[in-house]
Order: sequence, then structure tokens, then C-alpha cells
Amino acid sequence: MGSIGRRRLLALGAVGLTLGFRTPGKDAATPDDGWRWAVDYGPATDPVLARTYDLLVLEPHHARPIAPLRGRNSVLLGYVSLGEVERNRPYFASLDTAGALGPANPNWPDARMADLRHAAWRAAVLDRIVPEVMALGYDGIFMDTMDNAEAMERQDPIANAGMVAAAATLIADIRARFPKVRMMLNRGYALLPGVVPVIDYVLGEAMASRWNFTEKRYERTSDSDWAWQADRLRAAQARNPRLVATTLDYWDPADTAQVAALYARERAAGFHPYVATLALDRLIAEPAG
Repeated sequence: MGSIGRRRLLALGAVGLTLGFRTPGKDAATPDDGWRWAVDYGPATDPVLARTYDLLVLEPHHARPIAPLRGRNSVLLGYVSLGEVERNRPYFASLDTAGALGPANPNWPDARMADLRHAAWRAAVLDRIVPEVMALGYDGIFMDTMDNAEAMERQDPIANAGMVAAAATLIADIRARFPKVRMMLNRGYALLPGVVPVIDYVLGEAMASRWNFTEKRYERTSDSDWAWQADRLRAAQARNPRLVATTLDYWDPADTAQVAALYARERAAGFHPYVATLALDRLIAEPAG
């Protein structure tokens, strides 16, 4: 989580792998209605507000201790972009030299698509990126940009053949290498049916509202767009009842009535929501009441 808000919102299909179920810890079991989560990529996360969340997704490369952000029995996840690499990441240059990076993300030109099939990228993830996050004291990883895999296959089915399958295999490899790590997947619906047995949390981003990059404003999604994601989240939970389904919507926090309505809609559907700005650079408390 770049930023999970900085991702193209794509309609995705499905691909399957046969993977064994794992047994998540007790906090990964179906949480109650009071369970809350949030995301903050900023360098100065509010520790008082941070400790009120049961799960918190953070940018792991800020130079700060994370212990003050940890609430009682909370889970802290470090952001990892598995589908693309931003130019400011320390491993960008070596991956570029190895030929593991593809074209730039059109919405975020500083990020280059990762070739999920490339040995150098897979080695970087398993031997460096994930271990470095865990060494900082995080409980697990938030896996972003995996919907790039299907986007790349659609754009060039020949040159990018096998990208979705490689994405699913990479997640399986992370689980095999780090059996106790907590794993949260953002969207990635093309590979979700195959990896759902080995992840703990799944995120439906921009479920009920999103940022319109063309018109530069927040907008509600259509009922059919919302249902498309909701159906896939529910199907994933049907396969793994211990999977926690979360949502992330974007809206102006000053419009508290609309923000409250977004929370209410997602909770009424059985999901665990968070509403923030596109920047995702600070925690935004849910409107009172």
C-alpha cells in the first residue's frame, strides 16, 4: 500500500489452485460487530487512534517504532506491493536490471509492473521483501496490486501468459515459507478462488465509493459494481469460513453523513468497513454515532 488507493479498479475473473487449508490464529476467526480495521501509510500515525483498531495496515519503511501503535491483541500488517514496484523502493534498480519489471502504471508512473513469473522478482519477495517486513515486528503482510496480473494478461495474452497463475503460486510460496505470517489480499479476484484457503483477510477496495481519476472527485459506485465485489467476497468466505472480509471506501471525511452511510451499508452486508481519503496518509476516525 505505494497505496492501495493508488490502484486501478478492475473487473476480475477467476483462476484456481489446489491448496491446503491452514488454521489461522484466534483473531483471524470471524470477528464480532465491534471488530475494526484501518490503513495508514503516513509517517506519523496517531498512536492513540491506532490502538483502537483490531487490525492496522501500515507502510513498513517509515523510520519509526511500531510498538506504540499496537493495541491489545491487535494485528499489524506491513504493506507489500506484489504486482508492481515503486521507483523509490531500494530493490527497484536491481529488479529493473534483471528484467523483472514491465511497463509503468498509467495512473502512477513512478510504479512499474512486476513480472510475477520472473525468478528475480520471486526471489526478492521471498528472500528480502517479506523477511524485512517481518523483522520490523509486524505480524504479517498486506498484499497489494495483485490485480495487475490479470490486467497484464488481458493486455497481452501471449507475452504475459501465465501471469495470474504465477501470482497465485507466489502467494502459496509465501505461505509455505512463512507458515505463521498473517496475510491480507487486496482484491486480486482472478486468483482469489485458489488462494483463499491460505490467507487470513481479504479486502474489497472501492466497494461502495471510489475516486474518479478523470473527474478528480469521489463518487458512489453502481449497485451492480458493489454486488460484483460482494459476491466474490462471499464466495471466498463460503470456501473458508474463517476468512475475514473487509472493505475500503473513499470519501471526503468532512461529509460525515455520507461517510456514516458508507459504514452502515458495508456493515449491513456483513463486511468490516473502513472509509478514508485516497491519500491514505492518516487515520480517520469513524463519525461518532
